[in-house]
Amino acid sequence: MTFELKLRSFAQCILVALCLLAFTYPGNVLSQVVTEKPRELQNVDISERLGEKIPLDVVFISDEGDTVRLEKYFNQGKPVILVPGYYTCPMLCNLVMNGISDALIEIDWLAGEEFQIVSFSIDPTETDLIASAKKKNYMSRIGKPGTEKGWSLLVGDASQSKALADAIGFGYYWDDNTEQYAHAAVIVILTEDGTISRYLYGIQYPVMDLRLALIEASEGKIGSTLDKILLFCYHYDPDAGSYVVFAGNLMRVGGVVTLIAMVTLVGLLWRRERRRRIRPLK
Repeated sequence: MTFELKLRSFAQCILVALCLLAFTYPGNVLSQVVTEKPRELQNVDISERLGEKIPLDVVFISDEGDTVRLEKYFNQGKPVILVPGYYTCPMLCNLVMNGISDALIEIDWLAGEEFQIVSFSIDPTETDLIASAKKKNYMSRIGKPGTEKGWSLLVGDASQSKALADAIGFGYYWDDNTEQYAHAAVIVILTEDGTISRYLYGIQYPVMDLRLALIEASEGKIGSTLDKILLFCYHYDPDAGSYVVFAGNLMRVGGVVTLIAMVTLVGLLWRRERRRRIRPLK
């Protein structure tokens, strides 16, 4: 096969591979699946306040029984996952906490190292003992030593939890019929200074979504080079409720990779051809 035919064949293979990638890659924009919200979310509003800062001067009681200002968990060079709810919730909050725990088991980062998690109770009757018992159960479930330093469960006065809930647009109310708080299933990703960066809805949090949201909130301060490339190729789609492939950026990356591969191939073939021509005849 001549040099020209080899080069043409290689370019055709690259083009076919890119086309297949664009049509089969997970989260393809041509075949997005919109996930329906759970029934529990109906009639409970979340008013997204992206780009706004939460109050860091609100005061709570930690699961260790200490009085703390929310600012304790911020300005440490890492993003924060804020989890609203309450610990004696018989159903939805448990599902949210289970979803977070499952994600922490799978992700190769450690809470307290790359990011911080703060849960706060909207129920003013809950105590630090309840929060401590809840935390102990989840630390056992996760099974990663050190996670306890990166996940704090807070309780406190209704005025403080309401102020924080309002700041993130988290609507809730007490239902006398069920004797439960009605609220949504959501976690909020914040930057290190308390700016709201992203909302993730539902009771399951795919590792890819959580990872990209944390990288986004950290402004690239955490994560590998590959993570940053993935964030360039993905963007958050509120309709899909997750990060999906951004076809334009994906094709740009594919173009660069193709160019590098073609230049490399041309160089290798040129060197082979040159060696063949200067090889002495026997």
